[in-house]
Amino acid sequence: HICELCAAQEGIAIKSQIPINELLSSLLGAQPNDEDVFGEAENQQKCPRCGFTLEKFRKEAVLGCPDDYELFEESLSLLIEKAQNGKTSHCGKVPSKAPKETMNRIELMNLREQLEAAVRAEDYETAAKLRDQINQISQ
Repeated sequence: HICELCAAQEGIAIKSQIPINELLSSLLGAQPNDEDVFGEAENQQKCPRCGFTLEKFRKEAVLGCPDDYELFEESLSLLIEKAQNGKTSHCGKVPSKAPKETMNRIELMNLREQLEAAVRAEDYETAAKLRDQINQISQ
């Protein structure tokens, strides 16, 4: 870091406040493009049933027909996983007064998903801890 006085002496221009539009543009510019996220081949795909494309999905945030889920499965899985903090299944909200048995089933399901992810990542220490937690809850 350099102070404004030293920066001026060195001929370095420092903006103390960046306009919001410049800030957003620079942040968005660092985002991966569609080909990085979806892959160029899948990005060009078009549903034979409804003519839907990933470009249209990005604009409208809805799909055109049930076939689109299979056609764009890989791209949608990445988006869902990102939106659900790494999970690809949605278990919904649990009422605060749910029975303990229901809470345990949900906890077990979440722990098993974490265990699978840890094994895939070859993080065996975490996997062992998760396995122990699963065994403890299952008893």
